[in-house]
This record gives sequence, C-alpha cells and structure tokens, in this order.
Amino acid sequence: MASNRPAPEGPSAYEFDDRLDDRGAFPGPGDPGGNGDGPWEEWNPTEESVRSVRGKHRVAKQRSGGLARGGTVLGVGVIAAVGASGMASAEDRPPVPISMPDVGGMADNLSDALPDAASLPVVGGLISDAGSSTDAAPASGSTVAAASGPLTQATRTGAEDGSAGPGEALRSRILQQADAQQGAAEQEARDTAEHSAVQLAEKEATAHQQSAEKAAAAKKAAEMEAKRKAEEAARRKAEAERLAKLAQSFTAPVASFTLTAGFGEAGDRWAADHTGQDFAAPTGTPVKAIHSGTITQAGWAGSYGYRIVLTLDDGTELWFCHLSSMVKTSDKVNTGDVIARVGATGNVTGPHLHLEVRPGAGDPIDPMPWLRDHGINV
Repeated sequence: MASNRPAPEGPSAYEFDDRLDDRGAFPGPGDPGGNGDGPWEEWNPTEESVRSVRGKHRVAKQRSGGLARGGTVLGVGVIAAVGASGMASAEDRPPVPISMPDVGGMADNLSDALPDAASLPVVGGLISDAGSSTDAAPASGSTVAAASGPLTQATRTGAEDGSAGPGEALRSRILQQADAQQGAAEQEARDTAEHSAVQLAEKEATAHQQSAEKAAAAKKAAEMEAKRKAEEAARRKAEAERLAKLAQSFTAPVASFTLTAGFGEAGDRWAADHTGQDFAAPTGTPVKAIHSGTITQAGWAGSYGYRIVLTLDDGTELWFCHLSSMVKTSDKVNTGDVIARVGATGNVTGPHLHLEVRPGAGDPIDPMPWLRDHGINV
C-alpha cells in the first residue's frame, strides 16, 4: 500500500516572530503584510466535504493526543518557536492553523491507477488458491479454469505461468507423457478394432456373396432340370399322342408272329446281308396292309417268291415276300385290309413273311424302328 506524501516543510520559529503584527498576532488576509489570499476560514471536514472511502483504502487515523503525520514538520516548527519565545508568550499567541492533505482522494486516484491484483502473476495464483479453498467466488476466468479443471490441466497451467516449482513442472511433464502414451494406445486400439471390423465385414460380405452365388447356381440348375424334365415330359406326351394317332392308321402286318431273322444279318440262305425283317407264322396266316396305299406290283419275284409291293402316299414302298397266295394285286387299299397269306415260296426254309421298307423306292432300311415310329408295337 502506497504511503502518504510528506507535508511541505513549515516556517521556522524565527519566521513566525517576524510575521507577528503589533498586536502580537499573525496578520490576516486583509491586514497589511498579509498574503492576500482572502479571509481565513477554519477547515472542519464534514461528511459532505470528505469523499467516500472505496475499496480497501482508508484514511489513516490520527494518533490520540498527537498531530497527523502530514503536519509533523509544522509541529516541530511550532515547538521551536515556543522554546525561543518562552512558554508564557506561546500561551498568549493564537493557535496555529494546521492543514491536512486529502488522503481519501489520493487513495482513490492511486487505486484507479494500480492494475487489478488478480492479473498479477504471483498474486493471481495466491488469490486463486485462496478462492479454491473457500466458498468465495474466483478472482478471474483463468483461475476458475485451473481450479475446476482436471488435475493434469491445473498442474500444467501452474507450470506454464511459473508459479509452480521444479517438482510440479516435472510432474506435469510426466503426466503429459502419460496422457500422450495413453492417447496413442487408445488410438492404436481403435485403429486395430476398425481394421478387424473391416476385415470381418469383408469376410462376411465374401461369404454372403459366395453363398448367394451358390444359391443362385443351385436355383438355376434346379430350374434348368425342372425345365428339362418338363420338356421331356411334354415331348413324351406329344410322342405318345402322335403314336396313338398313328396307331389308328398303322397296323402290324400279321396278328400273331415270331421275329426270326433281322435286318443286316449274314447267312448262307441269301446272297447278301439280310435286307428285311422275318415274321414267322403258319402258312395261310392273313397278311394285312400296314397303311393305306396303292398296290403297284404283285407276282413272282425269284428268290422272294410271291411278292406284293404296296406304295404309300409319301413314296415309301413296303415289300411283302414269300407269300403262299395274293388276295389283292392292284388298286388302293386301306389300313388293315388283307392283301395276302403267309407262305414259304422262294428261297426259304419255312413259312414266314419277309417285310422290307424302302423309303422313296430306294435302298431298304431296318423295318423295326420304322414300324415303332409309326405306332406299331412289334
């Protein structure tokens, strides 16, 4: 706290003697030899004239029975004057006026010029420490942050502003390093977890995609199999319908028979490989027209014996050979008409019907597939 400035040095006792008038008193403002400052007035401070005391600055109290420090020098001068002129003459003289400076105004001006105590580095730290240990409000925002924050932050703040010692600074650095290591470990753990999650998601996505592809392939295969079966069933149905329809217009050449020599077999009974299919049956068994057509040939044919050639509408020739007799030798015939009878004429070893099928009146083919393709079950 700033001290009061010293009062100006008062006049000596000799100067007081020189200034006395003929009455032995000091001249007033209007008297000859006065200073011309106007009439003297006694200064009596009141509540209106004294400024109100603000803050913690107060006017220093005067000591009991003594003078204020501001008038110390003047008091010394008065004592010297009394000693020079004698106690009796001092008692007869009027009282010496004493002036005091405006201590309250000086304190207010000084307090306005001084900086805030909380802004000072060391004092601010002391105030913040005091405020944190009591219920009083903090002095500044930085102190509140240091007091209310975590321990590491508060210690770091003290080390930065220079209010903490070397131990606190070392502790702050250790805590900072621990925080950095912990943050790095947590970041590494997060990165590892994220990488693992990405890999797991990729594996799951791959497995899901493979499963979906397998399911799609299995579904496609099942659909294709079902389609194939459906097509096969439809084909079989259509073929059955076709054969049933053909069966109405085609018939077997003999009602009761035994299949003997087949197409393409070799033997000593014919000059080349067998060119037809033999149906063994008793002599005289009726031979029927397999399909409607026109008899184009009928008669003896050498090693074939008696032979009838039935030409169908599509040009296919059916040869009926080794006949014992011929019932029809010309004209059109219908399916199932009896055209001849089984015999053993020509180059044979027993009674049978030799049947040949020649598409387009050309070379012979195997009669059995042709008969089955036309609905004849043989």
